[in-house]
Amino acid sequence: MKYISTRGGVEPQDFEDVVLTGLAPDGGLFVPQELPVFSQQEIASWAGLSYQALALKIISPFVDGAIPEDDLKQLIDKSYATFRHGGIAPLIQTGHNEWIMELFHGPTLAFKDFALQFLGHLLDYILAKRGQKVVIMGATSGDTGSAAIEGCRRCENIDIFILHPYNRVSDVQRRQMTTVLADNVHNIAMHGNFDDCQNMVKASFADQSFLPEGRQLAAVNSINWARIMAQIVYYFWASLSLGGPQRKVSFSVPTGNFGDIFAGYLAHKMGLPIEQLVIATNQNDILHRCISDNDHSTRPLEQSLAPSMDIMISSNFERLLFDLYDRDGAAIAELMKDAKAGHMNLSDAALKEARKLFSSYRCDDAGMVEIIRSVYQQSNYLMDPHTAIGLDAARHCRANLETPMVTLATAHPAKFPDAVKCAGYPNDPELPQHMADLFDKEERYTVLDNDQATVQSYIAQHIHA
Repeated sequence: MKYISTRGGVEPQDFEDVVLTGLAPDGGLFVPQELPVFSQQEIASWAGLSYQALALKIISPFVDGAIPEDDLKQLIDKSYATFRHGGIAPLIQTGHNEWIMELFHGPTLAFKDFALQFLGHLLDYILAKRGQKVVIMGATSGDTGSAAIEGCRRCENIDIFILHPYNRVSDVQRRQMTTVLADNVHNIAMHGNFDDCQNMVKASFADQSFLPEGRQLAAVNSINWARIMAQIVYYFWASLSLGGPQRKVSFSVPTGNFGDIFAGYLAHKMGLPIEQLVIATNQNDILHRCISDNDHSTRPLEQSLAPSMDIMISSNFERLLFDLYDRDGAAIAELMKDAKAGHMNLSDAALKEARKLFSSYRCDDAGMVEIIRSVYQQSNYLMDPHTAIGLDAARHCRANLETPMVTLATAHPAKFPDAVKCAGYPNDPELPQHMADLFDKEERYTVLDNDQATVQSYIAQHIHA
């Protein structure tokens, strides 16, 4: 299988090159030249598989022989061996045909573990085979950083530098990153917001001359195709658990950088019967405004109690636009110029096509707190703020009560005690046993200004591997 750029300026690439490159040289994102499509009969035959065996079925066509199947199976098995729930992604019923899929049973208590545990093992495998070493540079609004560090901390061929917005992630999120004291792990707390961190990463990928000779940057953000690929699996998993593919299933997805919900869109394109995908946003609602009113204009970012969604530039939205514009790379390149300038409008045809599958909803802090409170009072089930926004969106946008609606629970509530306490929960939610000593550990991180030369100089001086 070959991969192409959403902006059309790159020759088709092989799987391994795409994983190592991350961002396409023309500034676009890599997508498969053609998607594998599974028949309803084939999907139905997977009903009794373990999560790991299902992942092998879905990921194999994208790898397409670049990794021997036995090796790929071992990579997948290692990736989910550290998850604390035997079901990997269990479903919890919260109402009539209403479910929450818990994606926080990995080592860092967030859905990012599904992709980043796999990506860490995958990168180390490819680099060892090639005799290469790389520098990972990533931006995080909270969860990606800790999951990436956990996935890469033991990799001998990787130095990892994670940028997070200074004082704009929760204490638990920060400590999950900054208490990992491995020699190859570097945390940068940058003045600004997540979009500033993400822009710094993109600028560094565009010009890598600051790196020592023989090194290149690799991406762990959701711009890396391997992350999207791994996230497709749990949509199939949920559907098969709820009677699919014989019946359709809908999903509500707390949405920041658009990678998680884009994986659901791909599952739909690959043959999974999905009736509805709900884009759930907080008050930083650019995606909701785009889908509902064709208003993709950037506004000042608001700091919220759901910080992983405090994003105004959703990188993976470009991948969806590429399909909505009939895979016209030149059109996407022009559209991205408009988006960078702060205001983008979709064509009538693209918007009409998007609305066939996607709905959207905005839930602010007050609405989110009320959902956490009411669900806990009714069922003794405690949610993190992002999951609560997803559930609120699911209930407001649900088109058919006969279709199971699954909200993706993206993080454990202990990661966001401030939001949970605002909802009336009397104490900080308890961290799982393997993290009980998190607040006793030493932290290590560096605070830097939002200045490209400063950040790049720091990285160049601290490469260890």
